[in-house]
Amino acid sequence: MQLVFLGTGGYHPNERRHTASLLLPDIGVALDAGTGFFRVQKAIRSSTLDVFLTHAHLDHICGLTFILVPLLRGDLDRVRVFGTQETIHAVQTHLLANELFPIEPDFEWHVLDGIVPLPASVPLPASVPLPASVALPGGGKLTWSSLQHPGGSVGFRLDWPGKSLAYITDTTAPGNYADFVRGVDVLIHECYFPDELDDWAIKTGHSSSSNVARLAKEANVKRLYLIHVDPQRPDDDPVGMDGIRAIFPHAHLAEDLMEIEF
Repeated sequence: MQLVFLGTGGYHPNERRHTASLLLPDIGVALDAGTGFFRVQKAIRSSTLDVFLTHAHLDHICGLTFILVPLLRGDLDRVRVFGTQETIHAVQTHLLANELFPIEPDFEWHVLDGIVPLPASVPLPASVPLPASVALPGGGKLTWSSLQHPGGSVGFRLDWPGKSLAYITDTTAPGNYADFVRGVDVLIHECYFPDELDDWAIKTGHSSSSNVARLAKEANVKRLYLIHVDPQRPDDDPVGMDGIRAIFPHAHLAEDLMEIEF
């Protein structure tokens, strides 16, 4: 199974990174729709597209408007958008308001049920029960779990026989989701701040380097890819990879248009 990192930054794009979006091109599954989502139309190898949104912050949804042209010209037969009720309402009401975007794309909307909102001010419970799943091509399934973040967020886990992937953003590691991602082949996790800015990670509902590495080690994942890094840091190592690998050796800093197999 191939995965393409369409966007690996957070908050706003810079010369090196667009904001968060991932694509499984062979089966037409995308995770989030940040500014990197414009790359879907060249990368996808399916006539249908399913987009799973973690939350409604602009850097994760604005790219939904970029898919209008492929829909209108028939490059895509169907686009389904999945999210919590709150996320879908925010996208429909605000992002796709006539005053902001004049043509409503012909999306199918699907609500992810069973989400327990966890705003930043609410203490985390010991665990959040997993709700129902969405079937994926190839005999796979996608499940989701609440994450703690201002305005709410969810994490996704994708499982097929013999392979698995988890996507966690935006939240503050270590959180309460180690069991949710435990043992996956690939964990894609936000890492907005280096350790010296851990206080800002806590203030803003994001994660810092060593905490993400320790979470990956505790959850016994096989590989870790870091995304959603600070756009003010377009340099080669914005999060301190040596320190991360000292805790979890199989860690990688994802880059836009990186392709991996899992």
